[in-house]
Amino acid sequence: MDSAQPLRILGIDPGSQRTGVGIIEADATGKLRCVFRATLQVAGEETFPLRLKRIYDELWDIIGTHSPAEAAIERVFMAKNADSALKLGQARGAAICAAVGCGLPVSEYAPNAIKQAVVGKGHAGKEQVQHMIGILLNLREPVQADAADALAIAITHAHLRASEVRTGISVAAWRRRR
Repeated sequence: MDSAQPLRILGIDPGSQRTGVGIIEADATGKLRCVFRATLQVAGEETFPLRLKRIYDELWDIIGTHSPAEAAIERVFMAKNADSALKLGQARGAAICAAVGCGLPVSEYAPNAIKQAVVGKGHAGKEQVQHMIGILLNLREPVQADAADALAIAITHAHLRASEVRTGISVAAWRRRR
């Protein structure tokens, strides 16, 4: 990427009923701009495999339309039950396959790390995340929760990527030192 060109980052908040999608641009000075946001409503599909196909197909189309250079996705957290965790993992897999199939590198972030990066505390509520997304991206209208989470994931990636560039230390190497 040319350092004068903003980096376009796709954030994905996977879900088996709703998948949040957000694309931001981050320039060399750290300024962020929202390019796209949406919530893919897939719960209405006739079967679960059709939900997964819809996540894959819609992400493929969004990537083709908006041309992000990198993608970031939320890691699976412990769900209330095993069935929910499996479905969430499958939705995540469909999203990752769409991004990788389009040639994007994919980074993964834990939910608490995302909240920490955006709000300043790892156990922030959805409303706090939505509020901070509006402030960080200078958005005038409210952002739906799943789309806000996706934008938060993209912002987390932008911040950590910028830190890597400034320090020369990869986030993976930093984690090993802790």
